[in-house]
Amino acid sequence: MPQIVVLPHVELCPEGAVIDAKPGVSVCDALLEHGIEIEHACEKSCACTTCHVIVREGFNALEPSEETEDDLLDKAWGLEPTSRLSCQALVPAEDDLVVEIPRYSINHAKENH
Repeated sequence: MPQIVVLPHVELCPEGAVIDAKPGVSVCDALLEHGIEIEHACEKSCACTTCHVIVREGFNALEPSEETEDDLLDKAWGLEPTSRLSCQALVPAEDDLVVEIPRYSINHAKENH
C-alpha cells in the first residue's frame, strides 16, 4: 500500500505524518481519513483551491491534471510546478508521495504570532 508523507504544517500537522493510502482515492480523502483536516471548501468538486498541495516527491506517478484543475491552480497561493489540488490527485498504485500543505490558502490566511 502506498504511503503519503505529509511534511510538517504549523496547524494541520505540526509533527508531519506518514499515512497508508489506498490507491485510487484522492490525496484529500486520504488526508481527511487520517485526521489531517485539509481545507476543501468546495466539498472536493474541483471548484476552489483550498485543498492545494505541493507534491515534493512522486509527482510523476500521478495521473496528469485536467484543464479545469490547471485553471484553478493558476489562482492558488504559492503555486509551484508540482502543485495539485488534492481532491483531484489520486493516490498512485505503487509509488509513495511526499506532500506539503501550503501555509496559506485563498480561503484564509493561517498565521502564528
